[in-house]
Amino acid sequence: MLLCLWNTLLLAQAAPRNIILILSDDHRYDFMSFMEQSPSFLETPHLDRMAAQGVHFRNAFVTTSLCSPSRATILTGQYMHHHRVVDNQRPVAEGTRFFPQYLQQAGYQTAFVGKWHMGHEDDSPRPGFDRWVSFVGQGVYFDPELNIDGEPARGSGYMTDILTDEAVSFIEASSREEPFLAVISHKAGHPEIFPDFVRTFPPAPGDEALYGGADLNRAPSWRASMSGQPALAR
Repeated sequence: MLLCLWNTLLLAQAAPRNIILILSDDHRYDFMSFMEQSPSFLETPHLDRMAAQGVHFRNAFVTTSLCSPSRATILTGQYMHHHRVVDNQRPVAEGTRFFPQYLQQAGYQTAFVGKWHMGHEDDSPRPGFDRWVSFVGQGVYFDPELNIDGEPARGSGYMTDILTDEAVSFIEASSREEPFLAVISHKAGHPEIFPDFVRTFPPAPGDEALYGGADLNRAPSWRASMSGQPALAR
């Protein structure tokens, strides 16, 4: 991402490029159907098209595989020992600079839509974004409480649909004279978390039966989402 961003800035004088950065949460590398390791039942046509028509980095590594530290790394371009966000409870330090702030200085319109999760208490707008749609912590899948440009709001419906609609609205309203950056950070596919290791993944309305008959192999360490008990190895 940082290399693509740098190339964009180098080209800024000639023709500034619009940037859309989409983050899907807890998304395994082998859960995209264009990957050889993916389950045969899985269908991800839009990801397949982007991989085929764009660039797919097949040899990539995660340095901070946790919600808050990973977001701090993505938005600052720094390793964890520099940005100091080492867990999900710790807010980002005062004075931290995010790469959208530099894009604002270059004339970009910027938006953050979705899950920030750097600390559990504050969902107020952060520096670097002209448009802000976010929520506290992990959020919920249905009818979420949101912070929209500093004001509390109640979303209606399914979180993924709400965030997508907000992002599309920002993009469609953007000025043709100014380039834009849209950071879209989905809650999906992060589970809703309950005590005793219970995890649930509520589907969108109409998708309740999707993959219902799929046979998914699970590791011995996997814990059943509805019971909280260790699942049998298959």
